[in-house]
Amino acid sequence: MSFKPQSVYDLVGGEEPLRSVVDQFYDKVEADPILRPMYPPELAEAKRRLFLFLVQFFGGPTRYSEERGHPRLRMRHFSFAIDRQARDHWLAHMRAAIDEAGIREPARSLMRDYFERSSAFLINRPDSIDIED
Repeated sequence: MSFKPQSVYDLVGGEEPLRSVVDQFYDKVEADPILRPMYPPELAEAKRRLFLFLVQFFGGPTRYSEERGHPRLRMRHFSFAIDRQARDHWLAHMRAAIDEAGIREPARSLMRDYFERSSAFLINRPDSIDIED
């Protein structure tokens, strides 16, 4: 008999808690002066893609890949100027969304760790540097 660890998807109870994380997250993005300009005027499709990605990444159905192919996160985000400030805003909103959605341990820590690492990986612009003449 082999042991199969529970996925985050199973730990949180399926899709609805992940949908709640996405909804909470985008409520924050919508009001964020640093992040909002990076998104299209209508957020519905961005929300849907993030939801499908999180469901798949955390162990649920693979609808994201069926629709969009491999996630290729860095490639898909390269056209956005993501510096440390943008990453920090994004990560703070995602952490708050996880908490507000009521994600419990151990899923909470697993999700927070993933978002910490992946958001750092997506930084593609240097921080602003003041250079004196």
